[in-house]
Amino acid sequence: MPDVDIPVLETRRLILTGPDAEDYPDFRATFASYRSRFMGGPLNAYEAWMLYAAEIGHWRIRGYGMWMIRDKDTDETYGMAGGWKPAKWPEAEIAWIIWPEKAGRGFALEATHAARRYFYDTLGWEGAVSYLDPKNLDSIRLAERLGAKKDQGAPSVDGNDVVYRHPSPAQLDGTQLAHGIDMEISHYADPLFQPKGYALD
Repeated sequence: MPDVDIPVLETRRLILTGPDAEDYPDFRATFASYRSRFMGGPLNAYEAWMLYAAEIGHWRIRGYGMWMIRDKDTDETYGMAGGWKPAKWPEAEIAWIIWPEKAGRGFALEATHAARRYFYDTLGWEGAVSYLDPKNLDSIRLAERLGAKKDQGAPSVDGNDVVYRHPSPAQLDGTQLAHGIDMEISHYADPLFQPKGYALD
């Protein structure tokens, strides 16, 4: 099986690159923390290592996967975002996780918006879903800000998740929703911007 050249995506503040071995400590720390409770965690060191190996292998098996979210200026990592479809997943998913201390700064919105655009424009996806824990209100709010809506009829992964369906390329292209996402990202990119209320990814 040939190696996969993982594309590099660039946004206002971020560079999305393939996951590397040196990125593992932040991943392990996040999945050992309470923040991972909605994604099968907290995990022990072995479980976290296996999941990170799966993140890297997913690119080779599927030809797409999760990018590491990096600061464009400092190369600091903030989390991961991208595509995810392990065995028995009903549909390709757009997923994300932000390191606990980096939450609330719009990084997940900026990264998932770029990843979705790549899947639609470059890979020709006609849609995607996000499988979310019904108690994970942060991720549900983020999915809704991306225009995703709960799909009651879609099959779930294990019956314990809710399915949020993302708008198709035709439903998104040139719409007020797309412009609104770009505007929100531009606010977060402003160093003087202070979001009000509950911090969202």
